[in-house]
Amino acid sequence: MAPQYLVTHSGGFHADELLSSVVLTRLFPEAEIVRSRAPEWITPADDRIIYDVGGAYDPARTVFDHHQRGAPLRKDGQPYSSFGLIWKHYGRDYLAASGIPADAVETVHASFDAGFVLPIDLVDNGALGTDTAGILASLTLPALLESLKPPFDDPDPEATTIAFHGALAIARSFVEARIGGMAAKLRAEATVLAAITAAGAGRVLELPMGMPFRSAVLKAGAEQLLFVVHPRETDWCLTGIRRTDEGFELRADLPAAWAGRTGAELEAVTGVPGASFCHNGRFIAAARTREAILALAALAVKDVEAAA
Repeated sequence: MAPQYLVTHSGGFHADELLSSVVLTRLFPEAEIVRSRAPEWITPADDRIIYDVGGAYDPARTVFDHHQRGAPLRKDGQPYSSFGLIWKHYGRDYLAASGIPADAVETVHASFDAGFVLPIDLVDNGALGTDTAGILASLTLPALLESLKPPFDDPDPEATTIAFHGALAIARSFVEARIGGMAAKLRAEATVLAAITAAGAGRVLELPMGMPFRSAVLKAGAEQLLFVVHPRETDWCLTGIRRTDEGFELRADLPAAWAGRTGAELEAVTGVPGASFCHNGRFIAAARTREAILALAALAVKDVEAAA
């Protein structure tokens, strides 16, 4: 039976119950969110899911708190917040409801848990300080969501509840965007792998459109590839390939003579009619036609090989 109520605590809100609410409201859109610490609400019953309050972790009775003695830990000993617990039990259903293919659910579930859920869990439990982000500490997702709380002296008794629902909409957009990006990367992978096969021993990967490609290139072990070309709305793009999926170092830079040049100046330096732009950082260039971008790519490869 679907729950009628999604019960979490009243008072100030935090990222973990907001993000838990994102998952639960997607699965149970007809359920009412109740923010309360009253015993009659935080006592388990068949008509509710209780999270981040309740003093127990009891999945059979749909209670998912993490503040009590003996709170559950991950297999590696790291703590859960309510978000981690909700994701553990409802995340796969959330992904299925979001249109993730069945054969990709486990992959996306694990990746999202490691890269998005776990940091929220650790910050909420004090196991990871947002100050580790240095100057960006106030821009972490937990800090940004908590900044949406009303001022302490707001006289409206409903101010926090109103702010909670406003923050919930924002939290939802972050979760949906991250999941959507993961799904897009999986969709792109088949296209990129096919293009890698077509490229053979070539040094340039041509794609039919802009799409995530780095993880597929790394997965394929295509170490021979140096650059990627693809069409954009009105022109064509040439980009470098990062050495790792997370870092910024490229396998190869575009030629130094191209740096920061545009239009006729870039055409003159390269000898390629239609060459239109090269970033000063030498990681991306553009041209008006496919022929021009492939000519630039060939020159870039030649420059790298000459320096080797």
